[in-house]
Amino acid sequence: MAFIPYALTRPFLFGLDPERAHDLTLDAIATLQNTPAQCLWSQPRSADPVTVAGLKFPNRIGLAAGLDKNGRCIDGLGAMGFGFIEVGTVTPKGQPGNPRPRMFRLQRAEALINRLGFNNEGLEAFIANVRHARTFRASGGLLGLNIGKNAATPIEDAASDYLLGLDGVYPHADYVAVNISSPNTQNLRELQSDAALDALLGALQTRRAQLDRQLGRSVPMFVKIAPDLDEAQLRVIAATLVANGIDGVIATNTTLARDAVQGQDHAHEVGGLSGRPLFDASNRVIAMLRAELGSSYPIIGVGGVMSAADARAKRAAGADLVQLYTGLIYKGPGLVSDCARALAGR
Repeated sequence: MAFIPYALTRPFLFGLDPERAHDLTLDAIATLQNTPAQCLWSQPRSADPVTVAGLKFPNRIGLAAGLDKNGRCIDGLGAMGFGFIEVGTVTPKGQPGNPRPRMFRLQRAEALINRLGFNNEGLEAFIANVRHARTFRASGGLLGLNIGKNAATPIEDAASDYLLGLDGVYPHADYVAVNISSPNTQNLRELQSDAALDALLGALQTRRAQLDRQLGRSVPMFVKIAPDLDEAQLRVIAATLVANGIDGVIATNTTLARDAVQGQDHAHEVGGLSGRPLFDASNRVIAMLRAELGSSYPIIGVGGVMSAADARAKRAAGADLVQLYTGLIYKGPGLVSDCARALAGR
């Protein structure tokens, strides 16, 4: 159990601007990870091994991309009991993201809106941070590396950025996640359309085959999609993933919908909505994908998990693995072990 209960820390963090609280927390974790002070938030990892996409995960609970964009805190975050951690999204070149303020709490809804815009230090710094991580992977934890495109790269040239990202992260990843669904990079979601998605995934698969031969190992590839898709669009995406030999899908990213938060403070802000209001929409997508893809195709479910019961519901909808992000901010590290225990043996 963590030495300091999160209930004592949260009022201080929630008294700060959301992005300031985020940066302060990551700075502290980056500084204190792999030191005795890590006991302030560390928890034992629940052992519930499961094999998905050919990888043996220590348990079914992971950290979603976006919290640690630069991969600075892999060991410290891993000490919370995660079976796997996904870091990024990283772009080939560093970029500042969108202007501040760009992150907003909707506390009544246990939600966040962000329009960060893939702010990160770039591929070179990201890989250096990943290589510096030690204890999480040494203990059996798995690491996903999430890639995207630079905001300045025209959408018609997006494949070049993803190929650069794949080249950079492939030797260091347990799996690669391809983010084509952030609402905060202009036109990015156009890559989910049938022709654009087929062309991008075909290019990535061709490059992956070359990397496999060079490195003598094959790294699973997942594609992260949006919740704001209808049944016809999901059928096309499912078919395209299978046709291109993609190993799995991550469902879902944040939503543009505001139905569940109308009238609340900050509900009008532009950006992606995460947290509890995303729960049903992501489960709908997961269930549709499971129906289309069959029982054996790997699905990572993410969106609105705030409790052990929510994690079980994600599994019931069809997810093999479950990721947390906004729930961790609202509930603290204890949510990781609660969810992992709830899914043990399921």
